[in-house]
Amino acid sequence: MTENKETRALWKERFPTETAGEEDFTRREFVRYLVVASGAFAATNIGIAAWASTRTFNTGEPRPIVAVDEIPENGSYLFRYPTKDDPAILVRLSSGDLHAFSQKCTHLGCVVIFEKDEEELFCPCHKGFFDASDGRATAGPPIRALGRILVEVREGTVWALGAQK
Repeated sequence: MTENKETRALWKERFPTETAGEEDFTRREFVRYLVVASGAFAATNIGIAAWASTRTFNTGEPRPIVAVDEIPENGSYLFRYPTKDDPAILVRLSSGDLHAFSQKCTHLGCVVIFEKDEEELFCPCHKGFFDASDGRATAGPPIRALGRILVEVREGTVWALGAQK
C-alpha cells in the first residue's frame, strides 16, 4: 500500500487536476464574459451594416461610349464605366434596344459575355445566366441582377448616364 500512495502522490504532482487560481473564475463569470463578448460582436456588426448603408456608390459622370453604327444588331460592345477599372458591356438586341450592364457577375465577380443566339448574358465560370434586357439573374448560382448602366442615344452616339446597383 505504501507504493500505491507514493504512486498516487507522484501522479498528482506530475499531472495536477487543479490549478492555482481556478477558484477565482466561476461559471457565472464565464457566462457573463460570453454575453458581453456576444453583445460586442453584435454591436460591431450593426455598426458595419450602418456604415455600409451610408457609403456612396460611384455612379459615374455622363460620357460618350461609342457610335450606334459600330454596334452590330444582336451584338455587344465592351467598355469601362464608371471608372477605368470597371468592365461594362453594352448590348444591342435584335429589336434594336440598347442596354448596358456591369460585366461583373454578381455571384463571384467573373466576367459575363453576350450570347447572341439566346440574347442573354452568360457567366462561364459557374454557368450563370442573366436576361439581356434588364440584367436579372435567370439561371445558375447568381441570385442578384447585374448592375445596370443607364444609356441614351445622342446624335448617333451612345452615352452612359450613370450606374445603378
